[in-house]
Amino acid sequence: MATTYAEATDGSTRDAGPAARLAHVSKSFSTPAGQHLVLDDISLDVAPGEFVTLLGASGCGKSTLLNLVAGLDAPSAGEISTPGARPALMFQEHALFPWLTAGKNIELALKLRGVPRPERQPRAMELLDVVRLEGAYGKRVHELSGGMRQRVALARALAQDSQLLLMDEPFAALDAITRDLLHDELTRVWRETRLSVLFVTHNVREAVRLAERVVLLSSRPGRIAREWRVDIPQPRRIEDTAVAELSAEITEELRGEIRRHGQH
Repeated sequence: MATTYAEATDGSTRDAGPAARLAHVSKSFSTPAGQHLVLDDISLDVAPGEFVTLLGASGCGKSTLLNLVAGLDAPSAGEISTPGARPALMFQEHALFPWLTAGKNIELALKLRGVPRPERQPRAMELLDVVRLEGAYGKRVHELSGGMRQRVALARALAQDSQLLLMDEPFAALDAITRDLLHDELTRVWRETRLSVLFVTHNVREAVRLAERVVLLSSRPGRIAREWRVDIPQPRRIEDTAVAELSAEITEELRGEIRRHGQH
């Protein structure tokens, strides 16, 4: 089902058209046993400035869907549109070049975007300021903690100057405290920039803490099983009662999807 736009958190109505639109998207892969259907008839809109989390059990096609939106693969059926610049993509692994400094990693993204050389260093330093890594421009990757590396990766994604940010479990490999801090930072950056975010996770509480809308995919093939509008005011904490209650409801639905899959 296509999603109607909600009212933005700043009170304005989102009517400028979607930042991303998936219309009846399916994806199959060839295997020795024949075609394997991974995603089936996905229709989803992400509004300008909206934060959407995509949730589901392992193997349900979350990352495949993100790759399709990023343009890294083509759907087997249906259409995907992302007006404006190509979406920026942030992975679970930071994927920084270890022989470059934090600043030079960001400058590389600026170079690929066509930003003139004299503008790259000042802009890279600005982006490091945005993710609260002032003074890290000259640090190499091995000098940075896991959380700092993901902040640099976020700054590099922002350097692509896209209005749509795709995030594939970017905090999954981090410890709980670092992940909690980066939730705060991502929420702050999102609210300041009003980017549209499509965030893949298998962590229900992470999904509820971050998102304005949670979309649950069924298992094999992935279909949109249910959606929740998250009306809990930001900033949220992962231990908040309202976050815990909605997480429990979504977890029960997720368990049901897993049980239904196990019966087939």
